[in-house]
Amino acid sequence: MNAANFESTIHDESVQLFHLHSQNISCFITNYGARVVSLNTIDKNRRMVDVVLGFDSLDGYLNANEKYHGAAVGRYANRIANGTFKINDTTYSLAKNSDENSLHGGNNAFHNQVWKCISHEDNKLVLELTSPHMEEGFPGELITQVTYTIEGSTLRIGYEATSNKDTIINLTHHSYFNLNGEGSGSILKHSLLLHSDYYTPVNSNTIPTGSIDMVADSPFDFTAQKEIGSDIDSDHQQLVYGHGYDHNFVINQYLKGELNFVAKARGDKSNVQMTVWSTEPGVQFYTANHLDGTDQGKSGVNYHRRTAFCLETQHFPDSPNQGQFPSTFLSKNRTFKSCTEYRFSIA
Repeated sequence: MNAANFESTIHDESVQLFHLHSQNISCFITNYGARVVSLNTIDKNRRMVDVVLGFDSLDGYLNANEKYHGAAVGRYANRIANGTFKINDTTYSLAKNSDENSLHGGNNAFHNQVWKCISHEDNKLVLELTSPHMEEGFPGELITQVTYTIEGSTLRIGYEATSNKDTIINLTHHSYFNLNGEGSGSILKHSLLLHSDYYTPVNSNTIPTGSIDMVADSPFDFTAQKEIGSDIDSDHQQLVYGHGYDHNFVINQYLKGELNFVAKARGDKSNVQMTVWSTEPGVQFYTANHLDGTDQGKSGVNYHRRTAFCLETQHFPDSPNQGQFPSTFLSKNRTFKSCTEYRFSIA
């Protein structure tokens, strides 16, 4: 990866590329969107394989049709219905960038901004972003730090954020994974286990209906490891709405503030295995249903539909409008904390 391809200035802020590494894995991250650009781990043949989709230059990200490759997502990951929510008696209106809904914080959200580098070591990077009061419609000046740490074969992503006014928050990481290697084709024969007996169904506009349904006896049952593609083309109404999997799953035996087991995935050709642990109560499983082949990645291969998957640890979509979901409310001057680990091995 050539760091010079990322050196630029956007709105008077300096964009850079940073390298983190251990003996087992290595990672390149840019402070444009706090994005993971590449993540290299060892496959069954003891060769290094890059398991995230992305681009080899800043221009690739600026011009991409898919805007969220590898990004830190906020202020509010996933969707908020009709772009509105209430805090006490005040209604806030957000930018609508997904039909009539707000998606991933709006247009000028975390993925589109240059983060400040606070510190950089061989295995650790701390980035910070200040989001002004009412940016994209969200109340409060929000100061967010994201810390990327590599230890052994683990990439840890930690968030901390504080606001000077009551607000809402939901942060996630949006890497597109292909455990056979980016540009290697379909992920439908990857196997996946989700530690989840329940998921949150959506309506035709991909907003949660408010119910929490069991996955048993449905295509959403990944409680035993199975191929991602085994049921993806069934006529189940939820898969029709999502054009495949694009749903929030509820983590079993969730303990607040603790790292809980979320998922285990394995590449069918590489035997690279990734387990996910998180302090978040949910995870959005997305099978890249809307990648359309427009974007050409690092390997020179165009990224087509279902050539990657995302496991976005999170609070549930539209939680500010769904009182039965875990709250995403953040009181002023209180600190939000979240941590997710992606642990790699050979199956």
